[in-house]
Amino acid sequence: MSLGLPLVARGKVREIYDAGPGQLLLVASDRISAYDHVLPTPIPDKGRVLTQLSVWWFEQLTPVLAEFGASHHLISADDVPAEAAGRGMLVRRLEMLPVECVARGYLSGSGTVEYSRTGSIRDVALPAGLVEGSRLPSPVFTPSTKAPYTDHGVGEHDEAIDFSAVVSAVGVSRAEELRALTLALYSRAAEIASGAGIVLADTKFEFGLAGDSLVLGDEVLTPDSSRFWPAGTWSPGSAQPSYDKQYVRDWLTSSGWDRVSPPPELPDDVVAATRERYVTAFEQLTGRRFG
Repeated sequence: MSLGLPLVARGKVREIYDAGPGQLLLVASDRISAYDHVLPTPIPDKGRVLTQLSVWWFEQLTPVLAEFGASHHLISADDVPAEAAGRGMLVRRLEMLPVECVARGYLSGSGTVEYSRTGSIRDVALPAGLVEGSRLPSPVFTPSTKAPYTDHGVGEHDEAIDFSAVVSAVGVSRAEELRALTLALYSRAAEIASGAGIVLADTKFEFGLAGDSLVLGDEVLTPDSSRFWPAGTWSPGSAQPSYDKQYVRDWLTSSGWDRVSPPPELPDDVVAATRERYVTAFEQLTGRRFG
């Protein structure tokens, strides 16, 4: 996409452009990543879903942010170049913090793997007897590193870290602020999702600084950064049906791909089913028709 703006960075699924003093333009593509690889097959409309759902969530979460003296980075999703319409966000340029802020309300994915081995997720001890899909007694903060991405379509793996590593990275006061705000945002989002018939199993947030104030950045509560399960079919003890990219991960696993060599093309039916899940998440959460 040629926007006539200087390209600042290219991530797994989006490009970041310099949009003038103190501003960036984030443009979400239709690329999809899994297991730290960008797949060769795009998902039609995926970038538009990510952008428009993020914009909606920023609006929903503004009151929670305000309680913490924080804000979000969105300036406008309308005042963007025509080529980026529907998939671009004009945002504030921030000093991003080097931590992925993960909140979990249910046990799933890598959390289940670690729990089955240690009874905890890093330094967060969990009660005995939990299984894949179990609801946790209360949401937990399980941060991870923010791994860099290369232009070759491969990223380093995000690694779960202890809270002490967050303290080392940003200081005690900021680390405690990140944990409290992450859990407050998750709790409010889970409440909203529940009202729409969706279980928000887990999600990750990224924060930056504007001066000394925390600012919620990047994308927020999308099928790329969250696990969304249909509430009506939630049943602990096995993998849950989902409205997120777990469907793609599952297909890749069944394909026999070794997660090292270049990933395979996605079949047409997998592409169509993935698009359907992303659109369903948008429409069910927002109550709006995607278009």
